Amino acid sequence: MDLVLIEALEVDTVIGVYDWERTITQTLRLDLTLGTDIRPAAAGDDIALTLNYAAISERIAAFAGEHDVALVETFAERLAETLRDEFGIAWLRLTVRKPGAVPAAAAVGVCIERGQRTGGA
Repeated sequence: MDLVLIEALEVDTVIGVYDWERTITQTLRLDLTLGTDIRPAAAGDDIALTLNYAAISERIAAFAGEHDVALVETFAERLAETLRDEFGIAWLRLTVRKPGAVPAAAAVGVCIERGQRTGGA
């Protein structure tokens, strides 16, 4: 399995458990590792045969604008499910960071893995 990377993608969304958080947008920082086989795309130099990180990044931004959740955990789980369903991603690792949520920390967040990571030939 090959890995496509999207690192430090920033998206704005309404997220948080406190009443004041429900009235503002906050920035989340995402790192994604997406499992796929890049050999067909590389052989034909064809973007249609790989995970298009530009399209995936645009979908993530749209997802963030469409969803309003309390927990980073909920955001991560729903986003992972959406990406796997819409882009046919076999396996992914998604880290979602919420900068500034805890004053003494640069960020807090979660890292999840979903799907089956398989080896390639």
